[in-house]
Amino acid sequence: MIVNALTIAGSDSGGGAGIQADLKTFSALGAYGMSVITALTAQNTQGVHAVLAVPPDFVLAQLDAVLADIRVNSVKIGMLANAEIVAAVARGLRQHRPACVVLDTVMIAKGGHPLLLPEAIAGIRDELLPLADLITPNLPEAAALLGGTQAQTEQQMQDQGRALLQMGAQAVLMKGGHLGGNESPDWLITPAGFTRFAAQRIPTQHTHGTGCTLSAALAALRPKHPDWPSTVQAAKNYLLAAIAAADQLQVGQGIGPVQHFHALW
Repeated sequence: MIVNALTIAGSDSGGGAGIQADLKTFSALGAYGMSVITALTAQNTQGVHAVLAVPPDFVLAQLDAVLADIRVNSVKIGMLANAEIVAAVARGLRQHRPACVVLDTVMIAKGGHPLLLPEAIAGIRDELLPLADLITPNLPEAAALLGGTQAQTEQQMQDQGRALLQMGAQAVLMKGGHLGGNESPDWLITPAGFTRFAAQRIPTQHTHGTGCTLSAALAALRPKHPDWPSTVQAAKNYLLAAIAAADQLQVGQGIGPVQHFHALW
């Protein structure tokens, strides 16, 4: 069976993140991709220049149209922009109950531009967390969801992941890219226990869209794997290869994208 994967996210006009990265990832991993666009961004490799949020009713109309007609094996959620869109997506997910939901708690672009209004954080925590099978926060995002300080150690990452489980998440992948050192550790926290994933940092500046790509890979691969640990390992293997091949591309003058099609081009 070919997996049908749906991304609910913002559009990146530069093609390196958002729905563009998600659809590339789905295709590279053999999944059929669909999209619900939540926001338009004017951006390139040097940053986000403007954001236009899609009206919440139209976000919900897109979601209803897809889920009412097409078999959807997994859903990836990315940029949601504001509290009204968060509420609309939550309403659609509660109505249709897709089989697998991966929530990437996108809040700030790599260049520092906010992609989620602060008042929407509570909606993500209260409405979407309980609907997600896996959430993938980086360290600043986890701190914002918990209303605390950013983790500085792997033990603190585990503690915050456990706290997010207690808030309603079914599983948490704490991404440790913001920790220092030559290694980038991630921790998968589930009710069954803790699993550490680590890899050496790859020397490239071209890492635009890594979070989007990882969460999209998780959504594309989960229906083909027996559990989250094996899914996370497969998704990380794909992402690491995409980062390692990023310098093959020549896209823009700033932080370029990863090479989603490293196995094909």
